Amino acid sequence: MSGGPAAPEIALDDFLAVDIRAGRIVAAERFPEARRPALKLRVDFGPDIGVKRSSAQIAARYAPEALVGRQVLAVVNVPPRQIGPFLSEVLVLGVSHDEGTVVLVAPDAEVPPGARLH
Repeated sequence: MSGGPAAPEIALDDFLAVDIRAGRIVAAERFPEARRPALKLRVDFGPDIGVKRSSAQIAARYAPEALVGRQVLAVVNVPPRQIGPFLSEVLVLGVSHDEGTVVLVAPDAEVPPGARLH
């Protein structure tokens, strides 16, 4: 298996500072202005965090209408990032697939919106 060189080690406290939460996609649409095929997502993280926006380069694998209602994991404590005309507020997590596409990361059972990764 080739995955490139191993990443440098980090302190456990650095990892614990990354706030990864479960959310439910409540809206998804194509993002034609993006340089690479992407979708604009709105993800509900429950009452404490609310609904946040994210741009995700997942259009090659997922149709927008198939994503609504799905749970995903996202980093919610990254600074907002302007991507063309769109402000992305969270980083939805995915892993690279052999075909060069991205596969979303999600809990394998239903969890409450906003549940934190431990």
